[in-house]
Amino acid sequence: MSEKTILLAIVLQLFIALFSSFLMVGLTSMYDPNSLAGYSHFRYDIGYAGNASPFLEDLGNSNAFRVHRVDLSTGVELLRERRLFAVVWVPDTAPDATDPVKITLYSLKSDIMGAVVNTKLKDVFLKYEDELRQARIVRITEQPVPVAVPPQAGSAGYYEFVYGLLIPLLVFLPGILSAALVIDLITEEYQHETLETLVSTPVTVAEVVWGKVLVCTILVPVQAGAWLLLLSLNRIPVRDPALILLHVTVASLLLILLAALVALHYRERTAAQFVFSTALVVIMLFVLAIPDNPLNIIARLAVGTAGTTAWIALAAAGVAALLLGWYLQRYAQNAQRKLHTG
Repeated sequence: MSEKTILLAIVLQLFIALFSSFLMVGLTSMYDPNSLAGYSHFRYDIGYAGNASPFLEDLGNSNAFRVHRVDLSTGVELLRERRLFAVVWVPDTAPDATDPVKITLYSLKSDIMGAVVNTKLKDVFLKYEDELRQARIVRITEQPVPVAVPPQAGSAGYYEFVYGLLIPLLVFLPGILSAALVIDLITEEYQHETLETLVSTPVTVAEVVWGKVLVCTILVPVQAGAWLLLLSLNRIPVRDPALILLHVTVASLLLILLAALVALHYRERTAAQFVFSTALVVIMLFVLAIPDNPLNIIARLAVGTAGTTAWIALAAAGVAALLLGWYLQRYAQNAQRKLHTG
C-alpha cells in the first residue's frame, strides 16, 4: 500500500477495465450499428404520416415504438426538435397494387440514437416487405429458387473489437506497467542512496536488479491471467490461454529488461521514464508494422488460428530476452564496480 507506483498501476488497469465496456459499445457501433439494438429496451416515439396501411399495424405491434399519427410537415418539425426519433410517410398505394410501395423514412442524421431506431425499424420494414410479397404472389409466374442462408453467428464488429483490440490490450498492459515499475524500483535505490547499503551485504547489484526484474515479470502472467479469467466469466471464450500467457510473459520480459537497462544507465526516475517511454513508442511503431506482430499473434491465439508463426515469434523473443539478460548482467556488474571505485 505504500508503493504509489503499484497503486497507480492497479487504478489505471481498473479504469481501463471499467472503460472497456463503454469502448465496446462505442467502437462496435462504428463497425456495425445493428449491434446497438440489443442494448436498448426503450420504446421510441415515431411519427406516422400518410394513409393507413398494414404497415401502421406492424409498427403498433412492435414493442419498440410508440406511434403518433401526424401530418408530414408537423412530424418533420418534431423530428428536428428531437421530440420524435423518426417519421415515416406511407403513400396511398394498395398492398396488392401493381405499382411499388414507396415508403419514405425521415430519421436523425449522424446520431447513435438514430442508428438504434433505424435498426429496430429495419425489422418492421422487412416484415412489411414479406406481407407485400404475399399479397402480390399471384403475379409470380416463375417459382423462385430457395436459398438457404446460414444463421448469423454474431456481430462482426463485436468480434473484431474484442479479439482484435480488447484482449491484446488487456494482456499486454501489465507488461508495460511492469516495465515502468521496474524503473521506479531501481532508480529509487539510487535516489534514496539505499543501493550502497544493499551491496555492503553479500548481495550484489546484479542480484538486486534481477530480483526486481523477477518480481515485475511474475506480475505479468498473474494480472494477464486475471483478465482472461474475467473475460471467460463474461462469456467471451479465449482459446489457448496458456500460450497467450507464455507469449505475453516473454514479450513483457523483453520490455522489463530494457527498462532495467535504462534505469541502471540514467539512475534518475524522470529521465529514465522519459527515455524508456520514447523508446517504447518507437519500438511499438516498428513492431506493429510487421504483419505477424505480437498483437496480431495474441488475437490469433485467442481464436485458435495462430499456427507455427506463433512458435517462431516466441523462439525469437526468447533468444532476444537471453541476449538482453546477458547484457543486463554485464551492465549490473560494471555498475557495482563503479560503486566500489566511487
